[in-house]
Amino acid sequence: MVPPFHEDLVKGVSTYALELYRAVTDLDVVYVPIGMGSGICSLITVRDLLRLKTKVIGVTAKNAAAFALSFAAGKAVQTETANTFADGMACRDPQAQPLEVILKGAEDVVSVSEAQIAEAMVAYYKDIHNLAEGAGAAALAALLADRSNLKGKRAATILSGGNIDLTTFLAIVNSHLGKSR
Repeated sequence: MVPPFHEDLVKGVSTYALELYRAVTDLDVVYVPIGMGSGICSLITVRDLLRLKTKVIGVTAKNAAAFALSFAAGKAVQTETANTFADGMACRDPQAQPLEVILKGAEDVVSVSEAQIAEAMVAYYKDIHNLAEGAGAAALAALLADRSNLKGKRAATILSGGNIDLTTFLAIVNSHLGKSR
């Protein structure tokens, strides 16, 4: 059994960080969803090992903002609930090890609403024909919310998961966007 944050898990996830940084040179910023921290810690660690200047922005759901609150406070902040359909980001208790890496290496940690996540899920489906789960689409939601600050910059998002079926996807989209798509 591997816990949600473990050195071996971070090493495995680091392969996508290395692939991204090698494929896209001079990347200014990358947005990454935060669940228990393996993805963002991998991006930060690989960036630092490669001595890149890429800014790493963590993304949480507003309804599961423990890591965003912790980043703002500079220490772990637990929340009572993590009620988000983006269940891959439903963290209430940020662990010390990933939080330490995030505090030292992330540019920021931002939160996006359920509606913003649903809009990003629709954008992925319409634009690249991928079904993205909520956590997978959260980074795009944050990038879209910040796009006015990104003119002339090379930005990337991490689409971390497509573990959603069509029925659930349609229910989320209809519920959070208030219209049939």
